[in-house]
Amino acid sequence: MTTLDDLRAGLAGAVLTAADPEWDDARLFHSGIGEPEVIVRPAGVDDVRAAVAHAARAGLPVTVRGGGHSAWGSVPGGLTIDLGALRDIAVDGTRVRVGGGATWGEVAAALAPRGLGISSGDTASVGVGGLTLGGGIGWMVRAWGLAADQLVGAQLVTSAGDVVEVSDDSAPELMWALRGGGGNFGVVTRFDFEAHRLPGVVWIELTLSGDARQTLRAMRDILRDAPRELTVTYMDVPPMDPSAPPGASLTACWLGDEQAARQLLAPVLSLPGVTEMAFQTVSYPEILGDMPPFDPERPAPGFVGGNSLMPELGDDTIDRLTAFREAQPASVLFLRSLGGAYGDVASDATAFAAREATWFVMAGAFEGPHVDDAERARVAADWAAIAREGVGVYGNFLNSTDPALAATLYPATTMARLERVKRAWDPENVFRRNHNVRPA
Repeated sequence: MTTLDDLRAGLAGAVLTAADPEWDDARLFHSGIGEPEVIVRPAGVDDVRAAVAHAARAGLPVTVRGGGHSAWGSVPGGLTIDLGALRDIAVDGTRVRVGGGATWGEVAAALAPRGLGISSGDTASVGVGGLTLGGGIGWMVRAWGLAADQLVGAQLVTSAGDVVEVSDDSAPELMWALRGGGGNFGVVTRFDFEAHRLPGVVWIELTLSGDARQTLRAMRDILRDAPRELTVTYMDVPPMDPSAPPGASLTACWLGDEQAARQLLAPVLSLPGVTEMAFQTVSYPEILGDMPPFDPERPAPGFVGGNSLMPELGDDTIDRLTAFREAQPASVLFLRSLGGAYGDVASDATAFAAREATWFVMAGAFEGPHVDDAERARVAADWAAIAREGVGVYGNFLNSTDPALAATLYPATTMARLERVKRAWDPENVFRRNHNVRPA
């Protein structure tokens, strides 16, 4: 068996353990502080191969770090592969090749001068890899679909240490699995996307102080027939949430001219308590927000709740969601419109199956000294009643590493197919630090 000294000697990049002075900085990721046994910072694909081979021989589970927003970085033990050095972005026409360690903010900045865009998430520091492999719901989800829907190829290092070029032609089942099946099948060192023409977007920000039910119903009614060029988000957060200003807001992204957007959103703009904060054409990178990095002095509180992919946003669901938010002062409510290009994809065409959903919904309460066991149970029960109306769960918005959650992400037929792909490409389950699909 190779030792860490052997691994170090064969790498162009770095191998770090708790004995190294850089250790504390190296184990700090965007969402917390990791406690792995070893961190490898590969300088290239050959280093990734060596790191995976070492982990497989040593029986160490592998955590892959791109942007570092995943909760899986907090699980103790194992080997972390930090892809931060693999962040090259190459553009050839509308074909974009992106290193596995790049972030979406970097991709957007590289494409904007060329008048191009890729449907990504909405946060600049989120990694391309984790978001894409989990599906990728963002501002262009109705216009262009998921980030995974624009994935046309990948370079993957398998658990056997092989480098595989994946496409619909060369490895169709593996390509199917990479579009939403998570990091279960290897380390993706390069993603190949087909970009779209995007000279700019109309960005709308509204603050809301009126009746939330009225606003949500008006927004829902607009989206039932709206062109796919419109994607809308509703958010209501407490003052303690560091990711957004407190209160209720509606933000929208429109691919068209400003006047058409005003006409389309008129039923919301005319409601009492709606204040226009922004309504202008901007570049795509400008609409990508960010989250504050992890602060060891102020760790994030626990979260009771979850997310759901809803086939319909009925009046009863809206009432339940707003009542949930009103009952918990330290709670958050988040909705994003789906449909359009997202729904054009057949449910069995990718590993992300819940294509009949028209809304993504997340709600939950932050834990704290005021939340006892009885209150926690009540909040969980309230959310469970709402979640039962959904047809799936979005793994990228889960902050729990509970192994049981993997079964909630995929229908039984999709999971069975993923298990067969897993058996073919990672039979020993080396890549299990994720919402794990076990080999069939």
